[in-house]
Amino acid sequence: MERQLRIAFTGGGTGGHVYPLLAVVEEIKTVLDTRRDVDYELYYFGAPGPYAQELVAAGLTIRPILSAKVRRYMSALNVVDAFKMPFALVQALWKMFWVMPDVLFSKGGTGVLPVVVAAFVYRVPIFIHESDSIPGLSNTISYRLARRVAVSFEKTREIWRGDKVALVGNPVRSFLLERDKTVNTQRAKQIFGLEVDTPMILVLGGSQGSARLNEFFLENAREIVGTFQILHQTGPDNFETFKAELAVVTKDFIPQQRQRYRIVNFFREEIKEALEAADVIVSRAGSGAVFEIALAGKPSILVPLKESARNHQFYNAYEYAKAGACIVVEEPNLTPAVFFSQVAHLLKDTKRHQEMAASARAFARPDAAHLIAEELVRVGGI
Repeated sequence: MERQLRIAFTGGGTGGHVYPLLAVVEEIKTVLDTRRDVDYELYYFGAPGPYAQELVAAGLTIRPILSAKVRRYMSALNVVDAFKMPFALVQALWKMFWVMPDVLFSKGGTGVLPVVVAAFVYRVPIFIHESDSIPGLSNTISYRLARRVAVSFEKTREIWRGDKVALVGNPVRSFLLERDKTVNTQRAKQIFGLEVDTPMILVLGGSQGSARLNEFFLENAREIVGTFQILHQTGPDNFETFKAELAVVTKDFIPQQRQRYRIVNFFREEIKEALEAADVIVSRAGSGAVFEIALAGKPSILVPLKESARNHQFYNAYEYAKAGACIVVEEPNLTPAVFFSQVAHLLKDTKRHQEMAASARAFARPDAAHLIAEELVRVGGI
């Protein structure tokens, strides 16, 4: 007899919430597509924002819910969202009633709390995942209502204790797990039109880009391309401005130097080749970036976002550094002297480079999405 399973998902605000959610969706489908006795439906409750197409393409039916953000800090927007929250909760209760899922998976982030509360009211089992080392406010509240809790960093288990909490890592998209033996660092550089024998620095500012990293690399472009080559993800909103400013900065560079600085607005599946091409990665310290870098097994310099909520990027970076996988350079210390000395040291010290690469791979936990998917199916009653 065929059994019905309905799984609801929520989580949003940034790619750091949505992409791990999509990784779990992919694994759910892998687990259930082999089960001919199970018919399943997947739903997304929340405000999908710019990720709507990707959610639909992954097989999720979207049930839009008004986005109301919960903040720990003083802001005039708290007043606005205080009025939006009751409406969002009514929406979530109404729309969830007509679906009545067997289990809810929440990735945290903006707008998830009304969905989590609605699930709790209907006694739908709640499974949450916290990407960062320091939990967000939505997940801190959701933790009390959840039946299962998965975390990415060991530090989070110092905050959340109990049998319902498991350390699994951060889910990464399945294509990043597939190893292509024909694409090594040299071949990956060729894919991007880069020089095979010149060290390449990959710059990642997160899904929205980093104004501070963009500014630093623009200011030091001349010195950088004298020795290295750059592949730089600027962020979609910053791309055109950065492109225009880079054209001004490099106008008197010789053609070879100009070719050594490549920019993209945002990496999608080509992030895999970009990570492989890198000799050193410079990145913000969002959990998604940390675990994708770890999976690639590349040494990195992490520059945690100074203004990140709960200072979570600071703790993410130092948790990763504690494993021996990266160097942390805090924003006030991001100077040309510090940067060039650290990069040069990493590239010249072959033993340390290899040790950091091995430590990164050991930190990665590539089975995170699969572990979560299997537990979601089990909690859902299958």
